[in-house]
Amino acid sequence: MAWQREQVLSKLKTQIRIHGHIIGVAAGAGITAKYALKGGADMLLALNSGRFRQMGQSSLAGWLPFANCNELVMEFGTREIIPAAPGVPVIFGLNATDPTIDLEQYIGRISAWGFAGINNFPTVGMIDGQFREALEEDGIAYEREVEAVSIAHARNLFTLAFVFDARQATAMLQAGADLICAHLGLTKGGYIGAKKVLSLHSAQLVAAEIFQACDQVNPDVIKMIYGGPVKTPTDLNFMYNNTKTMGYIGGSSFERIPSEDAITNITRAFKQTGDLEQDELLVKMIEGVKKHYDYVDFVKEYVAVNYRNEVLFSDLAKVAHVSRSHLSALFKKEVGCTFPEYLVQFRISKAKEIMKVNNIRLNEVANMAGFKDYAHFSKTLKRLTGISPEQYQQHCKNADNRI
Repeated sequence: MAWQREQVLSKLKTQIRIHGHIIGVAAGAGITAKYALKGGADMLLALNSGRFRQMGQSSLAGWLPFANCNELVMEFGTREIIPAAPGVPVIFGLNATDPTIDLEQYIGRISAWGFAGINNFPTVGMIDGQFREALEEDGIAYEREVEAVSIAHARNLFTLAFVFDARQATAMLQAGADLICAHLGLTKGGYIGAKKVLSLHSAQLVAAEIFQACDQVNPDVIKMIYGGPVKTPTDLNFMYNNTKTMGYIGGSSFERIPSEDAITNITRAFKQTGDLEQDELLVKMIEGVKKHYDYVDFVKEYVAVNYRNEVLFSDLAKVAHVSRSHLSALFKKEVGCTFPEYLVQFRISKAKEIMKVNNIRLNEVANMAGFKDYAHFSKTLKRLTGISPEQYQQHCKNADNRI
């Protein structure tokens, strides 16, 4: 179907209203698109990095001169992604700084081939230092990406903007962007994932600053996050609880990392025995051992399930078979705060969710969120939010009355 901007906006905002959040998947092949939709993806992005992931390369290849990225996206997007996605908008990852194209004409071509909109990818925003300065001196700048969004908006195409700071968010909104996505960097995790990324806490602060700028320009704009340290549902839940994000866009987290794990484990299992059914226990053991090597994910997943109970970091270190000091250092490096700070913030986030439900007494809220002492809960909430539990609960009631 030929998508109009208003149709895409209506579809996504309806999903947010019904489910609370939306999911976008950057697919590099038809098989990814097909099963992402089966899992409930609300939109698909055709980005050149997705194709490189299918080649076994890092997403970083999308920024290097290995192929004509716009023609690469046009080829696999029209042959594989759009045919696999009837009824779901497919967004074209446009390299707006390509000096060999006329933006007006090329965006017209994108629309004619059935894409619902554009996204500025690959983006100059990922580049810094002297190389960034040299690019901008030559006219290859982020402003060119803003221009592309303005052109697409004028053509009634849906526009999804990757931004890296509040200033870029403001510029994209003024150009007519329908969706602002806080780009948190290359995705961590797996065998070829980025090794140097923001901590989860730092990512939260970046997203919060960007979304605050959005609210000042257009409070109704759709706000999402992408990449960086957010690679598991537990990480995403942390961002949902601590920022105004309305959804998540992922590439490696949906396509590369699951494929790495699944193909590695199934091949190893067949290599071991040749009879998978008889060796099902061995496969589970292999998966369990591998999972424990990702110690920080293990801790975050444990907190997500057991936050109501007493959680001793020393016990988690024993279960993971590492020293407490080593696990503590790993956790702080990746998450950006200490374990006690993370646990308290997680519990407060849960308390805030519970207080949105009317007629629950505050001492019960404290207990349900894992606080055994109401005074401690009250003091902690006020320290983190600036208001008391009574004030926060009243704020939630007032918000409900306005709906």
